[in-house]
Amino acid sequence: MKRLLLTLSIAGAAVLALWVARGGSSRADGTTQEAEVVQAARRDLERVVTATGVIKPRVGAEVRVGSRASGVVRRLLVRIGDSVSKGELLAELETGELAARRAQAAAAVASARADLAYAEAELGRKRELAAAQLLARSDLDLAERASAVASERLKEAQANLDLAATQLGYARISAPIAGVVASISTQEGETVAASFASPTFVTLLDLARLEVRAYVDETDIGRIHVGQKASFTVDTYPGQEFAGKVAAVYPQAEIRDNVVNYVTVVRFAPLPGQTLRPEMTASVRIALETRRGVLALPRRAVRREGGRQYVLLKRGEGTERRWVKTGGQDEGYWEIVDGLRDGDEVLVGGETTE
Repeated sequence: MKRLLLTLSIAGAAVLALWVARGGSSRADGTTQEAEVVQAARRDLERVVTATGVIKPRVGAEVRVGSRASGVVRRLLVRIGDSVSKGELLAELETGELAARRAQAAAAVASARADLAYAEAELGRKRELAAAQLLARSDLDLAERASAVASERLKEAQANLDLAATQLGYARISAPIAGVVASISTQEGETVAASFASPTFVTLLDLARLEVRAYVDETDIGRIHVGQKASFTVDTYPGQEFAGKVAAVYPQAEIRDNVVNYVTVVRFAPLPGQTLRPEMTASVRIALETRRGVLALPRRAVRREGGRQYVLLKRGEGTERRWVKTGGQDEGYWEIVDGLRDGDEVLVGGETTE
């Protein structure tokens, strides 16, 4: 029996020595747990609000290009995915009827100009006769009226010519912005009819003018304001962080799955060689406060007892309880205002209360 007790004592001492060598810590309830040693060091702490967002085109970055004239599509010069510059020709309609209308209007202008020339010449002769008192005043009035009417008819004919030329120009559909062809709604040979709404030919998207619409929870929206720095990541570029700023906070709430969110718009500048596209999901971080170069410890290293905070300071093979005063915090670290110095070694592990 004594030999058995001696064997168990030796085994227990060996286990205890191994636990101490690994930096074990004792909890208040008498149990033990492995712990790692970290050093108090200077770092930047940043308080943030996190949200899920979606990349969307800015206002004016997505344009549906249509035709203000009716006719048959003669040529479609772009395909989906093509890059176009502002003013580049996208499509053409058949111009036979429109060209005929312009020619008809041009002929009407020539006829009106001839009528005006005759009326002005007639008016000149009548004025000479009237000056010699060889013409009644009523006849002179008629000649002046005829000249005025001919002048207005020429203006009307010229306006009709301008209208016909403008409508002929509508047969050429050009890009109003630079961008990428996102979709095509009309094919060559189809007939389009322009009525109250212009038929859409292509949709252009400017990928250089995108924004993130982050859905911020109602509990956090009160701390968000225009101008705050923000960043986001997308799954297509893992590890790459895109920087931006809060540009707007929508006043109207959006309720999704019975959760109240408010749309916060984050504007950003695109990075060279990394193309973002609409409807990509983004993980957004909006910075609330940044504390630079403060002494900090991992949150798990700070413990609490009786409303006070302390850490387990490593002293040789043992530990020493050290009361500390904390300041700001972020997702992973506490700022240590008082109680520690740079380089102090602290145990992380065991029971922590935050």
